[in-house]
Amino acid sequence: MERMRRLRSSAALRGMVRENHVRTDELIYPIFVMEGENICCPVDAMPGICQYSLDRLPTELDRVIEVGIKSVLLFGIPLHKDEVGSGAYDENGIVQNAIRFIKSNKKYRDLIVIADVCLCEYTSHGHCGLIQNGIILNDETLPLLAKTAVSYARAGADIVAPSDMMDKRVEAIRNALDSNGLVSIPIMAYSAKFASAFYGPFREAAHSAPGFGDRKTYQMDPANGREALREVEEDILEGADFIIAKPAMAYMDIIQAIHTNYNIPIVAYNVSGEYSMIKAAALNGWIDEKKIVMELLTGLKRAGAKMIITYHALDAAKWIQEEEK
Repeated sequence: MERMRRLRSSAALRGMVRENHVRTDELIYPIFVMEGENICCPVDAMPGICQYSLDRLPTELDRVIEVGIKSVLLFGIPLHKDEVGSGAYDENGIVQNAIRFIKSNKKYRDLIVIADVCLCEYTSHGHCGLIQNGIILNDETLPLLAKTAVSYARAGADIVAPSDMMDKRVEAIRNALDSNGLVSIPIMAYSAKFASAFYGPFREAAHSAPGFGDRKTYQMDPANGREALREVEEDILEGADFIIAKPAMAYMDIIQAIHTNYNIPIVAYNVSGEYSMIKAAALNGWIDEKKIVMELLTGLKRAGAKMIITYHALDAAKWIQEEEK
């Protein structure tokens, strides 16, 4: 007679038959870098997360190395913004300098550095593309995104990650990388990126809230699932090497659908609002933070994610280390 509980009777047995595991080398930790000096500025809406100037960046990188995380995702915060987001593709921009800093330091150079490619942190209007008469321009934005990706790759980025959601930007970036001799640089495309209310705390951290309107004309409608597969297929055909689904918690069906239909590494982005909700509940003593976070990350792996971008990464890595002792 079959008895399913036979394999649940001890921790050792449960571990033996466990289908999904969260591994430290599959966690990607986002870091906000900003121009200036001696800056370690806490983000009020994201407890435990700070913005760092380059001279204070080692404080965070040391924590990353200590817990065994292998990958970081960089977001830049410039001092000055303009209509065309020129800080994004400035050869001496904040992200370019952060990449060079990491790769020139023997202690950190083995970290996989992923550079987010977008204009929103750098434009005075806060949108991810150029604008004309209140319209976000698609094709006119592509050369600037491509120029940004090439600049990051030349600075030493291991992966470029376009998050803008302009049509054909993966193709534009792939062609630009290849024509500049950067054929080995992978593209981690934000393919299934939804116009979500879960991004609020990030926009505080990255100073990237749109100055007018919203991003619904280029980010996806949260009601649409099958459309996400069309976006993913298009990006794969254009040359994407990884696919990001964002947000994560409310979109596990999207992650699973991508996993079922495409043989490509999937990255789940456990975004700022998801992080902040858990942190707020934990600070109020309403939940067990460790158990909730690890259950969430395991759920993302079960849905089909190969890697997870998460602000919980440092804590999760420590908890994984504790379990392995």
